[in-house]
Amino acid sequence: MAFMPPFGPQGGPQQAPSSPPPSAVPPRPLTTTFAVDPGAIAGCLFRFTYIWPRGGPSFWFYPTFVGRTSVSGFRWTGFMWVFSGFDLRRVESFTCF
Repeated sequence: MAFMPPFGPQGGPQQAPSSPPPSAVPPRPLTTTFAVDPGAIAGCLFRFTYIWPRGGPSFWFYPTFVGRTSVSGFRWTGFMWVFSGFDLRRVESFTCF
């Protein structure tokens, strides 16, 4: 069976970035939130984004879809991009480039 890429809201296939994320970890924002507003993280669509989650290690992310309560896209494993998604309530802070 051939690999089928995830599909975006318009039905077209979502593409992982063709390069790794920046090598430097950005400084953590001073503010934290109870839950991330979907409109705020929507400004990071298709941009390298650094996520600081609640109760877990921080990571590079490349969001391709933002829903009312969740975000999906590609997470950097340190070697490659892997499609993933998570609840916006799990995001303590983020920054994008």
